[in-house]
Amino acid sequence: QVQLVESGGGLVQPGGSLRLSCAASGSIARVNAMGWYRQAPGKQRDLVAITPSGGVTKYADSVKGRFTISRDNAKNTVYLQMSSLKPEDTAVYYCYAAVLLQVGRFDDYWGQGTQVTVSS
Repeated sequence: QVQLVESGGGLVQPGGSLRLSCAASGSIARVNAMGWYRQAPGKQRDLVAITPSGGVTKYADSVKGRFTISRDNAKNTVYLQMSSLKPEDTAVYYCYAAVLLQVGRFDDYWGQGTQVTVSS
């Protein structure tokens, strides 16, 4: 019913920048929170940043001051601008959206994941 399509991952050198995008489409009445999580090999999936609809944006301590989350509500799209990247930022990044469906039910959705590799 809802698809999240991510783009923007890749290989970057330490200190470099990348911008991730995620667009939600489908039977959407309203998108509430949108955000990004990441999962490194052998580790659990952790929150990177999340922006509720009309609420306070939250960042993981490890990315504060380096990453910026933003959203375009008209396009149901969320972005993650990543700067001063470090090797420890290497992970698969997943987009997340909390959606009110047109049928009147709330549900959570995930993107397919995009690989970010920070290496020289």
